[in-house]
Amino acid sequence: MELQSHGSLLKEPAPAPAPGGNFQRSPVYTYLLRAGPRLKPLQQAHAHIITLGCGSSRSLLTKLLTLACNAGCSIAYTHRIFLSVPNPDAFLFNTLIRSTSRFQHLSANALYYYSCMIMCKVEPSNYTFTSVIKSCTSLLSRKHGRIVHGHVLVNGYGVDVYVQSALVAFYSKVGQLSDAGKVFEKMPERSAVAWNSLISGYEQHGLAKEAIKLFDRMRETGSVAPDTTTCVVVLAACAQLGELGLGRWVHDCVVENGLVMTVVLGTALINMYVRCGDVKKGREVFDSMRERNVVAWTAMISGYGANGYGPEALRLFDEMKTSGFSPNSVTFVAVLSGCAHAGLVDEGRRLFASMKEEHSLIPGVEHHVCMVDLLGRAGLLSEAYKFIQESVPPHPAPAIWTAMLGACKMHKDFDLGAEVAEHLLAVEPENHGHYVLLSNIYASAGRMDRVEMIRDKMIHKSLRKQVGYSIIEIDGRSYLFSMGDKSHPESNAIFNYLDELMSKCAEAGYVSVLELAMHEVEEEEREYALRYHSEKLAIAFGLLKTAPGSTIRVVKNIRMCEDCHSAIKYISFVTGREIVVRDKLRFHHFKDGSCSCSDYW
Repeated sequence: MELQSHGSLLKEPAPAPAPGGNFQRSPVYTYLLRAGPRLKPLQQAHAHIITLGCGSSRSLLTKLLTLACNAGCSIAYTHRIFLSVPNPDAFLFNTLIRSTSRFQHLSANALYYYSCMIMCKVEPSNYTFTSVIKSCTSLLSRKHGRIVHGHVLVNGYGVDVYVQSALVAFYSKVGQLSDAGKVFEKMPERSAVAWNSLISGYEQHGLAKEAIKLFDRMRETGSVAPDTTTCVVVLAACAQLGELGLGRWVHDCVVENGLVMTVVLGTALINMYVRCGDVKKGREVFDSMRERNVVAWTAMISGYGANGYGPEALRLFDEMKTSGFSPNSVTFVAVLSGCAHAGLVDEGRRLFASMKEEHSLIPGVEHHVCMVDLLGRAGLLSEAYKFIQESVPPHPAPAIWTAMLGACKMHKDFDLGAEVAEHLLAVEPENHGHYVLLSNIYASAGRMDRVEMIRDKMIHKSLRKQVGYSIIEIDGRSYLFSMGDKSHPESNAIFNYLDELMSKCAEAGYVSVLELAMHEVEEEEREYALRYHSEKLAIAFGLLKTAPGSTIRVVKNIRMCEDCHSAIKYISFVTGREIVVRDKLRFHHFKDGSCSCSDYW
């Protein structure tokens, strides 16, 4: 092979390493070090190794392979080098497996080398297993992970702390949390990696309560201090549940322990605060960050939009572009959603058009949903329907039809709503939410015959309406309420106080929206059903248990009804308290008898 002198690391021939000598002192090894993890210099060094007759030197080829893997070289090239190594030993296999496991696109290669290791009857070590399990995690391969776990037990590494930590991370990542927990409980000594992996597994798979319980246990043991990774994961769990108290504690922990405010940690704090309804504090964190990326900007823009501050979201979006950051697809979802909730129709249209024209971004399903929501909320139902027919790709996603159906209900266009519902039920016939929404549309139109038909269909399909509940956090403890719930030990006091509260609201002008209650029950029963909705019970309990002047914060799992929205405005007026309710769609900040959404929701 002819070596090019231009840019080559090899300027003159060098003698081969002496037999039995230290290869690390040889010029060839020096060339390898100079080549580093760069493909072309490595190929030149490889050619030099061959021309000097060192092509079967296991030590040199091991180093060459390590550098080739770190350079992300093609699998075919590294495989050819590997096949030229005589009698590969444990060091070579471990080096190859560890090097390839560092890169997700080479993880399958790591499993291949592990298979070769087993076939060559070379005994694996704990270093082997940690790397192989890491590759299984990158590939999300449950099958291979379980096989490797069996090899771990057979080879006697079942109690090795590093291997166990890798297994906890693997099972957590692939969603097998029960298995992750079993490995975790058997660990004689739990590392920060093991704690963080299991907490993260719970949070990422929607089990935020379990994540926080495990974090509390971690704090109680005191054996491992929370690090940056722990804080980021726990903040994400707090954001899911709306647990502002714990989120604040984590923030204090970050400051007291001098943890570096990385972009990831700062963004997690912003996300936690805005998703718990404290937009002001989220902005304080955002302003204090020395370094920001697109994700941080997007988190703050999204926070403004979800909390009803559409103009602020737009201003920050413009500031982001002025600062030299290009918005991505997620940023546009955030700002378009903010426009939809604030009724900024013209601005939303302009932003949607700019995706292609200015930023070369192709709108996806989420962006189309935002536009239908934007137009539908504003009462532009014909334009929204035309947008679906002309601008959305064929076979619109169910979320697009759902947004359209919600707009039809909001503006009481029953004929169009029925037509839209047909499209929706054709693509998602088993989704109970679609039937409930259509039933509500018919009920509002007084078409009780159609309501009965929808309910019969739901019964036939064994579909049930999602049960609504509300959560309020007081003194670090969460309390859950459902409609008419009397399971709380202080339920009598809560109900009596709520009755007094609603009487004061009635004196101030509140009138219940009875048509929202079940249509087949008597008027008195309807009023009872409305009065004791879960968010009203949670707010009453919060008012009883918190100091005057403090803010009441409630999280509801489904959309708040119009009656509760109206009632809570009056409650905020007669009590002089600020009340923040986060429902399935957005935040509502009630204060002095008005809501941040300006009744546009």
